[in-house]
Amino acid sequence: MTAPTVAAAAALTTGALARRLGVSPTTIRSWESRYGIGPAHRDPGRHRRWEPHDVAVLEEMCRLTARGVTPAEAARVALAAGTADPSAPAGTADPSAPAGAAAPDRAPSAPPGPSRTVPAPGGNTLPVGTVRPECRGLARAAVRLDAPEIARILRRSIDDLGAVTAWTEVMTPALRAAGRKWAVEGERCVEVEHLLSWHVAAALRRACDRADPPSGPAVLLAGMPTELHSLPLEAVAAGLAERGLPFRMFGPALPPEALLEAVRRTGPPAVLLWSQVARTADRTLAHHVARTTWGPHGARTGPVVLAAGPGWAGPRRPPGTLRPRDLATALDQLERLLR
Repeated sequence: MTAPTVAAAAALTTGALARRLGVSPTTIRSWESRYGIGPAHRDPGRHRRWEPHDVAVLEEMCRLTARGVTPAEAARVALAAGTADPSAPAGTADPSAPAGAAAPDRAPSAPPGPSRTVPAPGGNTLPVGTVRPECRGLARAAVRLDAPEIARILRRSIDDLGAVTAWTEVMTPALRAAGRKWAVEGERCVEVEHLLSWHVAAALRRACDRADPPSGPAVLLAGMPTELHSLPLEAVAAGLAERGLPFRMFGPALPPEALLEAVRRTGPPAVLLWSQVARTADRTLAHHVARTTWGPHGARTGPVVLAAGPGWAGPRRPPGTLRPRDLATALDQLERLLR
């Protein structure tokens, strides 16, 4: 097999490339006609075949536009990065851009301004609605299974926005969109949710680990015994770490006796019990936690219990507990208790 034949065999069609990038074939053809980002090889009959260096340019184009860079500027930077075929035509790139401009060390930050609605070209997308640019980029990277880009977006979102805002406005909408996609399309998209969830957990753990462990009485964080959602608790822990507040994380699905024993042994000033859905919100157990005491007779004390999460909505909140309306409120209440 000759070298050109080998290259052609390794190349992708426009449809296959669109599925890989999580965009529509129409978008790729539009970028090709407007900005000169085209394939170096065509089959007889003018069928496009995208070779690895062509794919690399389009992957960079997707990353840049996901961060809020205009398509014209993104095309200029992607082509200037040196991944495109040198023989490819310059096309109709942004005429206002200076000739021979060097590619930046990293992509430009998304410009300030109101959130925008994510377009939903083709079927291989996560429709996240009206969101921050960072969330749009995260959803697109997740569909492409682009693990390095997912990690980069999450890391910068936490660094730039803080753990609370990053969780609420970047991670949560993308996770919900992945969950909806999985529920509708079944196993076809479960890999997207699994990859995204793992990286979200890793990013939140990183936010906890980089802070110096604070001293003093620690908040106890736990999910209800039948509650399997762990990421909201990870977000609470990251928020506490950012504020320099001590905590002990026991994770989801902590059995009732283990939960009560952990409260008795650690003597926390506050206990946050997470429930994602109504069926996991055990009011009786939460009441027992609130009534648990420790210390010498005559000076016994007990914890303040925060019933956190949407599972506690409505009349399900146990008497004598706090019901924070959102994660930021929960952190404010915990900080007041600890300070």
